[in-house]
Amino acid sequence: MKRDYWEIVQAMPAAELADLMRRFEDLGLYGVWSPQLQATPFATLAAAAMVTRRLKLGSGIALAFTRSPMETAQNALDIDRLSGGRMVLGLGTGVREWNERYYSVEYGKPVRHLREIVTTVRAIVEKGHTGELELIDGAYHKLDLRGFKIGRKPVRSSIPIHIPALFENTVALAAEVADGLLGHPVWSLKWISQTAALLERTLAAKARKRSDVHVNLWNYAAIANDRRQAIDDMRGTVAFYSSIAQYQKYYGAHGFGAQALAASEAAARKDTAAMLKAIPDEMVTTFAIAGTPDDARERVARMWEYADSMTISAPQYFVPPERMNTYRSAIVETLYKA
Repeated sequence: MKRDYWEIVQAMPAAELADLMRRFEDLGLYGVWSPQLQATPFATLAAAAMVTRRLKLGSGIALAFTRSPMETAQNALDIDRLSGGRMVLGLGTGVREWNERYYSVEYGKPVRHLREIVTTVRAIVEKGHTGELELIDGAYHKLDLRGFKIGRKPVRSSIPIHIPALFENTVALAAEVADGLLGHPVWSLKWISQTAALLERTLAAKARKRSDVHVNLWNYAAIANDRRQAIDDMRGTVAFYSSIAQYQKYYGAHGFGAQALAASEAAARKDTAAMLKAIPDEMVTTFAIAGTPDDARERVARMWEYADSMTISAPQYFVPPERMNTYRSAIVETLYKA
């Protein structure tokens, strides 16, 4: 049975991007996500649209609060037109510090704020060409769209909007207002099971079906014949996410609150050695795939019980670049070609 996998792409020279996209299409991948980390996703997705024919093109994720809903909607419409209807708009809150410190934007009540952004963007995408839009009087954005009209009819009547989630409140929000749910890269198997049940309950309460929401599960994977090496190389990525203060209650719910706090305190001191030391092996394998090819296939098979598609990434932090490339190749051989 063919499985649908996504990959990650970020800005790079045009020739390199074109070659990478050809390889992804040759592998039969489902789509690519471009995240908003050191760069915004939309220019990269527009470039990818020009050199691909089949891949879905997702902002995975675009920070929802750092641009106006109008700009977000128009970016999505442009990429959908360039790609012939392959855009997937991933919108998320990001962490408070990034929004307020790096972008100087209001974070507010993040779930309420994200709900407003999603519903406003959807309205502009679906009705911006009809002249039906009027006043949008939100808590965070007030738009007077009387007389506004996008010049051309969109490629599609709607563009799917996906919401990422770490905690239960954003899972419920995805069930209420989104077309897709992006599971956080450090979701454990326990958390996947719990959130799947919450998703089903919320969908039922809103008279929606499970098929109305596309679930994409993310996870980091270090796959090697040497299980010890794989765990050690994944430790840094788990340590990085454990150090984010906003995520502390998540790790506490799994019984790793003290370890996550120690990692956070070490990160604040810029003590990488202590940060890594704070993360035990059990914590690594709880929140990431780290082990042999058989270990990885078993873990991923359990994830497929809940997923419609999946994004599997090599470890990203405190790993030499050449080893990251080795892990990328292992993902291809172990999962994509299985």
